[in-house]
Amino acid sequence: MLLTITTTRSPATDLGWLLHKHPDRAQTFDLTFGRVHVCYPTATDDCCTAVLLLDVDPVGLVRRHSGPELLAQYVNDRPYVASSFLSVAISQVYGSALSGNCKNKHELAEEPLPLTARLAVVPCRRGGEVFLRKLFEPLGYTVTATRHPLDAQFPEWGEGPYFTVELRATIRLAELLSHLYVLIPVLDDEKHYWVGHDEVEKLLRHGDGWLNTHPEKEQIAARYLKRQGKLVKSALAHLASDDDTDPDDVAAEHDAAEEQLEVKANLHERRLAAVLAVLQGSGAKRILDLGCGEGKLLRLLASDARFTDVVGLDVSARSLEIARQRLGRLRLPEGLMERVKLLHGALTYRDARIENFDAAALVEVIEHLDPSRLEASARVLFGCARPGLVVLTTPNREYNVKFEGLPAGKFRHADHRFEWTRAEFAEWCAGACAKYGYTVRLSQLGDEDPALGGPSQMAVFTRVR
Repeated sequence: MLLTITTTRSPATDLGWLLHKHPDRAQTFDLTFGRVHVCYPTATDDCCTAVLLLDVDPVGLVRRHSGPELLAQYVNDRPYVASSFLSVAISQVYGSALSGNCKNKHELAEEPLPLTARLAVVPCRRGGEVFLRKLFEPLGYTVTATRHPLDAQFPEWGEGPYFTVELRATIRLAELLSHLYVLIPVLDDEKHYWVGHDEVEKLLRHGDGWLNTHPEKEQIAARYLKRQGKLVKSALAHLASDDDTDPDDVAAEHDAAEEQLEVKANLHERRLAAVLAVLQGSGAKRILDLGCGEGKLLRLLASDARFTDVVGLDVSARSLEIARQRLGRLRLPEGLMERVKLLHGALTYRDARIENFDAAALVEVIEHLDPSRLEASARVLFGCARPGLVVLTTPNREYNVKFEGLPAGKFRHADHRFEWTRAEFAEWCAGACAKYGYTVRLSQLGDEDPALGGPSQMAVFTRVR
């Protein structure tokens, strides 16, 4: 049972600090069901690979009567395939890294790194490669899955349920390990130990920050908890209410504070007018408003008959309901109103419903995403949805010093995860264009300061291939 993790972030040997395992030593750990070996076949400044090899003792398990009926035979696939045994090994051997702790380099544990995880043999008997991709791709991974035949010498026997899987992403190591800890047993669909209420707590702890918005969370909970109905319902109930504070109420309060901050510059209206003008001048007919919120841009789009399809997507169900009510108050002719649709979803997950549109707008949306999710969002937007035109606005951090009442170093909105300078924004845009086949035109929005630029910045991407 083999798991390798590779990084190319220099110095790559920092991976040893994160895993709390020195690259110059091979180490062995005894577990109740076998032994774990950790070593580094490659450890240079440019590339470092950590190998975790789990040697399961199936004979010992049977003799101790500690496993379920699946292990009550001496010949089985347990020593070779990724399963709950590997999850336990990760938690026991890489426990500090899984918890996001790095004693001597605290900042390193919070840094997204270019990581590649390779699982030598992964069973996926129910759902196959399609389900495997549904588990990992929404989390931002580029997935390579190679399926193995039952027997290479007898191709007529067909393909087996086993895959070699490679996962690539720029992500924190703790996040990668949490995803593997939860999803490996989900793919195997068979835990080697008794599942009780403590497993619900483990699922919620290691799924914190990603499981509640995962499109396959019901399947994940069901398989992880061995389809024990009460436990599954308990986990899903916690995921549905994992915060006593209503996030929509908090978001509305923060939105109001941001608008009040920008009111003197009349920036919000000018921003919407600029985006609308670009869309009107592009000749686009089918328009996406991604992160549409309460529908301020949607109302402008809905009122313009030149747009034949208008779709708003947002992660907040309450914001979509407010948008629906506000659109209703426009009292548009029935034919115009039928062009507008509202969808519940997130920009970090591939969604076939938002593909094949002429243009997409993201108005002050991207800065609300975690930096570790930017790669996944760019892939969904430019690589999967691929609209012909993308209009994207985001704050200019350099301009923040001109806002009265905004403390130094603070973001304009309490939910902003970052705010870019003009140079940082230009660099991100250039990278997206090079990778996904777009060109970009950058401009400033609002009253420009000669040294600081405008309070907001806009990028207009045009697809070229």
